[in-house]
Amino acid sequence: MEPFIPQLVYIEPRALEYPLGRELKKKFEDMNIEIRETTSHNQIRGLPGETDLQKYRIAKSTLVVGVRRTLKFDTSKPSAEYAIPLATGCMGHCHYCYLQTTLGSKPYIRTYVNVDEIFDQAQKYMDERKPEITRFEAACTSDIVGIDHLTHSLKKAIEFFGNSEYGRLRFVTKFHHVDHLLDAKHNGKTRFRFSVNSRYVIKNFEPGTSSFDERLEAARKVANAGYPLGFIVAPIYMHEEWKEGYFELFERLEEALKGMDLPHLSFELIQHRFTAPAKKVIQKHYPKTKLELDESKRKYKWGKYGIGKYVYKDEEANELEQTIRGYIGHFFPSAEIQYFT
Repeated sequence: MEPFIPQLVYIEPRALEYPLGRELKKKFEDMNIEIRETTSHNQIRGLPGETDLQKYRIAKSTLVVGVRRTLKFDTSKPSAEYAIPLATGCMGHCHYCYLQTTLGSKPYIRTYVNVDEIFDQAQKYMDERKPEITRFEAACTSDIVGIDHLTHSLKKAIEFFGNSEYGRLRFVTKFHHVDHLLDAKHNGKTRFRFSVNSRYVIKNFEPGTSSFDERLEAARKVANAGYPLGFIVAPIYMHEEWKEGYFELFERLEEALKGMDLPHLSFELIQHRFTAPAKKVIQKHYPKTKLELDESKRKYKWGKYGIGKYVYKDEEANELEQTIRGYIGHFFPSAEIQYFT
């Protein structure tokens, strides 16, 4: 899979007050990509496309270069204490993604150029909590690896936390474009995670992302570069012959990592869930999806901000958790399972 290149770029005038903003403007001009000005991402109007589906797909390949105005970080439990906002949006087309609703009608990708201000705010959070370690998640609202070959904001963050005493960085990706990150001075303080799943889930629900084999190749590179390595199995989804499908997943994973020294290998397990607003958006954007979205087959679970989600019923969730934990125990007995949710 080729690295992401936007079809259309919007630049906020304030972004050009920052070195990264000017650098990106020149880069896209040299690439002959159409550049438009916008006072704010909220003011973007008239994206190309005749139908809603066309407009949606073009929006997913549109990049907005802007300034992060709100420097209050969201919490990011259970993954980390805070979400560090380097970017918003994703070029992937995963049918189940919660960004379907959180980004609403504006699914374009935003990258923020005031990275030093963002790092200064991260330092304040670390200072407030020291001597406790403060973890920051860089992939809450985007797949940051998918655009970092263009911006290098993530690489700067890796080196910022590499030099910190009380900070740790975490992010997860479905993309394999990691070569520029391999020489970053991470000092073991960044956990590099890859999202993995069964063949059925990747084939049917993860278009526009790197293949499983590409992700595994990238994982080997990352581990060889000394990063603590992790995998997120998400969403764990009860498809036909799901037990065999997930067993094969861990079988292939074990084969790919055979012979590697992975003292800090971790797994995070997240069952499939959806909200009522997400269901409407998913069915609108991916009308032929095979994703099972039948509320009657699920348990309703209250979420923060008053928006509940539909998760598997207790018996099924327990079966999912015990099955996946068993596979990890078999293939990776020394790995840490950080949580199931």
